Amino acid sequence: MKILANDGIATIGKQQLETAGFTVVTETVPQNDLIQTINNENYVALLVRSATTVRKDLIDACPSLKLIGRGGVGMDNIDVAYAREKGLHVINTPASSSQSVAELVMAHLFGAVRFVYDANRQMPTSGITEFKTLKKKYAKGLELRGKTLGIIGFGRIGQATASYALGCGMNVVYTDPFAEKTTINVKVGNQLVAVELTSYTKEQVLTKADFISLHIPKLGQPTIGNEEFARMKDGVIIINTARGGVVDEDALIAHLNSGKVAHAALDVFENEPTPREDLLKHPKISLTPHIGAATLEAQDRIGEELASQIKELLL
Repeated sequence: MKILANDGIATIGKQQLETAGFTVVTETVPQNDLIQTINNENYVALLVRSATTVRKDLIDACPSLKLIGRGGVGMDNIDVAYAREKGLHVINTPASSSQSVAELVMAHLFGAVRFVYDANRQMPTSGITEFKTLKKKYAKGLELRGKTLGIIGFGRIGQATASYALGCGMNVVYTDPFAEKTTINVKVGNQLVAVELTSYTKEQVLTKADFISLHIPKLGQPTIGNEEFARMKDGVIIINTARGGVVDEDALIAHLNSGKVAHAALDVFENEPTPREDLLKHPKISLTPHIGAATLEAQDRIGEELASQIKELLL
């Protein structure tokens, strides 16, 4: 049986599938050529990440497909319900990338409060001639310890982020209608310290938090727009490693320009892979190109989890 891993798969996952008797092809097929290629090669499984979409037309046109796999958490690029109605298995890897995304949140947060994102832009061009000026410019950093991180969406990634934040001495408040009470295990050396947390309303989180991290799917309209920004503290920092479109980008720029929002950190964008230029060049935004799950460790876990599920379902 042949599998097309159109957006790639970690070597360990590929090896495990090949050991089980599958043929795994990792050459990327352009979106417009996918249907023809799947039918010509009689692929039984299509593995994607965020770059490839799997819509009704492809599902209807490819009778050989038995399984669609998403290497990652969100499956908004797949018509999941329709595929399952047609009898296909649809799988993802929700547990594999939680830690890597959480670490990226913290990286952005540390970089924001100490202006690392801007210093890295300015030092190469002005560091030789304006060192003292830049030193003064970045002399009003903040410490994370004792500050409050608000987390919107408290699934695996939100909880992993909370664990890191608690370990840094931060206060954590969260909102999630599906997690009224949660125990977070914070690893301290070789010990686990259990911290009990209770969900707040979204409005309470918005008003209490010094920093806000988003871990929710895109649900049509943006979750964070002008009304939500108005409830936040002045000088708030917002981080989005979830999905483009969760934050109203026009509203974000307006509130960055007004000073209501001190800084934004974005790993995801509405118009990927061509985000708007004014976001990319804004002096109060730190940026990464949708790399939340892009660690070697996470990719290995994703590959292994995909391989395990595929063997269970197709053999």
